[in-house]
Amino acid sequence: MKWAVLFGVCLLISGVAIRLSAVLASRLGIMDRPGGHKQHETSTPFVGGFGVLAVLISVPLLGNWLFVDFIWSPLPGLPGLLVGAVAIFLTGLADDIWGLGFKPRLIIQALVALSMVLIGGVELRSLGEILPGGHVDLGWLAIPMAIFSTIGLINALNMIDGIDGLSGSVSLVSLALVAMLAHSADSAGYVFFIVALMGGIGGFLYYNLRYPGNHRARVFLGDNGSMLLGFLFAWLFIVLSQGEEDQEAVMTPVTALWLFALPLMDTVGVMIRRIWQGKSPFRPDRHHLHHLFVCADYRVCDIVALAVTIQLLFGLIGIAGLLFGVPEYLMFWLFIGVCGAYFLGILRPSRIVPWLRSLNGWLGLPSVKVRGIFIGYLRKEKCREVLGVISEKLGSDYDYQVTVHQMAASSSEERRVYCVVHIPTEGNDQLIGRIQRDALRIKRRLAKQRGIDVRLFISRNTENDVRSVSIAMTGRGSRRADRRCAQSTLIYSKEYGQRMIRSEGAGFEFSVPPGGG
Repeated sequence: MKWAVLFGVCLLISGVAIRLSAVLASRLGIMDRPGGHKQHETSTPFVGGFGVLAVLISVPLLGNWLFVDFIWSPLPGLPGLLVGAVAIFLTGLADDIWGLGFKPRLIIQALVALSMVLIGGVELRSLGEILPGGHVDLGWLAIPMAIFSTIGLINALNMIDGIDGLSGSVSLVSLALVAMLAHSADSAGYVFFIVALMGGIGGFLYYNLRYPGNHRARVFLGDNGSMLLGFLFAWLFIVLSQGEEDQEAVMTPVTALWLFALPLMDTVGVMIRRIWQGKSPFRPDRHHLHHLFVCADYRVCDIVALAVTIQLLFGLIGIAGLLFGVPEYLMFWLFIGVCGAYFLGILRPSRIVPWLRSLNGWLGLPSVKVRGIFIGYLRKEKCREVLGVISEKLGSDYDYQVTVHQMAASSSEERRVYCVVHIPTEGNDQLIGRIQRDALRIKRRLAKQRGIDVRLFISRNTENDVRSVSIAMTGRGSRRADRRCAQSTLIYSKEYGQRMIRSEGAGFEFSVPPGGG
């Protein structure tokens, strides 16, 4: 119960801090504006780090005030952690506002990591048994490796922060798994810290995650938030994997790799790809995993759900290896193998994107390019009934336009028509999901009508795809159907709702739906 209370209090602290910061940022014009390699279309405040930092500063106070019966023992190196956290937050904020180059960022990140080592005494002394035959002790390399690892984790989380809810959700899952391990090892102080941090991320996700009523992010994590979270992950993984004088390690260094697998694999894979192509590894591009999902027309909410699932599976693999005593070197080389497979997958996006698009269809997920519902191919006399079903199932829930097209007759078939329900989605994930559900309802309603095909109507992304606009055809004869649609004539159009719908044939309207003859 005390953990739930702690999570709720920290969620509230984070939410209030982010809300106040967003208002201030909007008034000062400190916004993340669209352009370049960015996905968003509107200016958005990048204040997610304010919520996490507010919780982090509150942790010592909450430990002594919130739980009277809770034995609060200050975490080792907490002063060094707080100093480093504030410094890395300010660095990220400066990068958000003024756009620091990668060299100043790396220098400051190295200095912050060094302060964590010198003030907090946090060192990466051992890599564990990553090779058969014993531990790999680092000796004099302990401090350099701690700095290198910290920089790596800071930038790994920063690089996956590309779409709404992704970095926060992946971080939340990783922290939940780390909290489980800390709880099983009776490390109450670390559990307290991790749950508080989860509450801070939860407050951020309230504004950043897409859900019904919030179809786009109201704030971004920003470099201030992503760099701060990456730094906190580095501190946690180093401390929990190295142990202390009076307590054994909670996890092995290899387990830490699995608990942060997705950001690490994505970052390392993308940087190797850039070097492979003769480019700077620090030059931004659109070949991260979430970019490939976007090119494959996934909705943002589906990308986040899949990324969370992948990270959860990787984390559970790491925990299973730890609990069942699988040799560390086997788990390490398995991780390297997975990283290698991932690199080969992203090496040529033109190959992986069509496969991801097929996976999207196999999973039954709607494309982000959905623009309505297609119903064909029916006899003209059945059109009135179909239009009645459309009106019944959609009602007044949407602003939409219904168009009826008559196809040219061929020697092998009679003249038929098809209907298209045009619905402006404007990237609203929840609306696209509703359209998919309504398409299924219409399909079930017309199931007794032989030959009628009900599908989602989508606008294709031309990148990695030679098609431009088509019906979401997944069955046989899709190309033939597209050719037949191209040889059609608009015979009816009507708009419903309060907004004007711009689509093919807008403005044409008949007094009655076409009937027989």
